[in-house]
Amino acid sequence: MSAIYTPDSAAGAACATIQIEVTTHHTLADIRPSPIAGTWYPGSPEALNRAIDGYLAQAKPEPLEGEVVGLIAPHAGHRYSGQVAAHAFQYLRGLQPEIVAVISPLHIPVPGQVLTSGHEAYATPLGVIPVDQACVAYFATALEELGGPRLEIIRNDTEHSLEIELPFLQRILGDRFRLLPIMLRDQTRAAAELVGHALARSLADHNTILVASSDLSHFYPQEVAHQLDQQMLARVEAFDPEGVIEIEEQGRGFACGRAAIAAVLWAAKDLGARRVRVVDYATSGDVTGDYASVVGYAAAVILR
Repeated sequence: MSAIYTPDSAAGAACATIQIEVTTHHTLADIRPSPIAGTWYPGSPEALNRAIDGYLAQAKPEPLEGEVVGLIAPHAGHRYSGQVAAHAFQYLRGLQPEIVAVISPLHIPVPGQVLTSGHEAYATPLGVIPVDQACVAYFATALEELGGPRLEIIRNDTEHSLEIELPFLQRILGDRFRLLPIMLRDQTRAAAELVGHALARSLADHNTILVASSDLSHFYPQEVAHQLDQQMLARVEAFDPEGVIEIEEQGRGFACGRAAIAAVLWAAKDLGARRVRVVDYATSGDVTGDYASVVGYAAAVILR
């Protein structure tokens, strides 16, 4: 792993209250405070619990055969994509993973291709999730041994796409898991495949769940979005990580976290998964009523 990069951020003042509150109840001292609580999702524990419980209550699971290895979930604000995300996270009920690896894109312009947090833990209004430092180090070593890019470290980041999944994990799993946070700026097939294989190596001896964070097409009319998104989801459900990357390169389907999806599919294959089921799909237009320019969201479950 390499030197730490700290982007400029105006989030400190808004997040200080959360940081103080959680550090008084946790032995970890270096906690990444949430820059999006109160905007991308509710800022109080009570309101956040109510919102997530409401989404989960409306997500009626269909029986799926097999053991859950991973999920694909959207990362827009909970108001827009929370109901779709709930259709994926509900399949974690009753599970007790040691480690949850959340793989997301990185939207902010910082150096590096593959990045992780330099903090000991992430904070949300629901509490603190410790980062599994040993697993981070193992992943970094595995990535280098496979000939992949160096794992860079970032502190005080404002990235929403990884954090947005955490309150759902906390509400479903409680505080019994540790986090492996990986953010990808490199969206190429080569990077995604190497990250996937490195994930599998570093997680093979643990009870773990993989989470790929991605939205689908952005700002097309609803009818066009449906066509593009179904092309992408066909590759997902075919368990085709190469196709996830290629369909975007061909301009026939889009996912802002395509490398995160592909990496998780490659990792899941290495860990013995054999199929993927898309369990929900919607667009922002289904929430707002504005179908002229929408963002697509999908939930999927990866099974062994």
